[in-house]
Amino acid sequence: MLKIFFLIVLFIHGMIHILGFLKALQLAEINQLTQNISKPMGILWLIALILFFAAAIQLVSNHDLWWITALAAVILSEVLIILFWQDAKFGTIANIIILLAVIAGYGFWSFENIFKSDLAVSLETSSKIEKNLLTEKDIEHLPLPVQKYLRYAGVINKEKVNNVRIVFDVEMREKGKDWFKATSVQYNFYDEPTRLFFMKAKMFGMTVPGYHRYVEANATMDIRLFGLFPIVKQSGDVMNKTETVTLFNDMCLMVPATLIDKRIRWEPIDSLSTKVIFTNQGISISAILYFNEAGQLINFTSDDRTAISDMKQYRFSTPVAGYENINGINVMSGGEAVWHYPDGEFVYGKFKLKSIQYNISN
Repeated sequence: MLKIFFLIVLFIHGMIHILGFLKALQLAEINQLTQNISKPMGILWLIALILFFAAAIQLVSNHDLWWITALAAVILSEVLIILFWQDAKFGTIANIIILLAVIAGYGFWSFENIFKSDLAVSLETSSKIEKNLLTEKDIEHLPLPVQKYLRYAGVINKEKVNNVRIVFDVEMREKGKDWFKATSVQYNFYDEPTRLFFMKAKMFGMTVPGYHRYVEANATMDIRLFGLFPIVKQSGDVMNKTETVTLFNDMCLMVPATLIDKRIRWEPIDSLSTKVIFTNQGISISAILYFNEAGQLINFTSDDRTAISDMKQYRFSTPVAGYENINGINVMSGGEAVWHYPDGEFVYGKFKLKSIQYNISN
């Protein structure tokens, strides 16, 4: 809604600048403008119009740097307004509105660039890792239900996975609050376990970006209004352990080929479940994996994750909604994130897979 409002402001305010151009070139009688406008000044009014329209087109097409064009338009427009203040002073109001949007646009761009900068470093490191095939020999030490899962997933005799890019459509909520929609893109790396998760949520008609960063077992959660004003910022030992669970959950559900990792210790339970302990940089977390007769992983539970809303540990689970085959790999198509509170289960997240790519280079 705010985007539509802003586009309307850009369009209408841009169109008003045509009046200065028409008067300067004497193409129409413009009674609203009483001051004389030279032809060179008229060209500047036209350039301002073009810049506002260009910014609107870039915004519609989701171009990251639309705000630079809009800023140039505002600067030129305001200079012209000052020069012709008697007739054009009210245009300053529109320029202020656009300038606020420009500041927000810059905030989104600069905040997302932190994520992109981290990603570039991890991609460069990952590109140097030798690629080998995952074979039956690699999985022979795993519990039988895990072996069956990897065969069902179709990862045998395919490249071992060094990294993955995952895109989700997301719905999230806190207890007692309404659902909000979001999209997320994340990159996980497995030589040095890393998870870079960037989400854009829609809240109260505004886009609120959030960045979850897990590098060298240090985790941060940073959510900012307009990419500028902190709403939630968490780090420390609790976050480190919580995000270790999240990283391992991704490995189990989305990247089964990584379950041969030497940091994993297995404790078989029965033919349809197994306990697993994952240790990274001295942080150990445990989970129980549940499978069906077809070999699909259907649920993951852990008691080592903390709810940030009240900073208390509850059982965490991610029941799977179904599977689909993508490029020869059977992978989870969607699922839920559930807290097991003392008063009952609470679904706080719903995830629908949009795309997944393994061993990316850029």
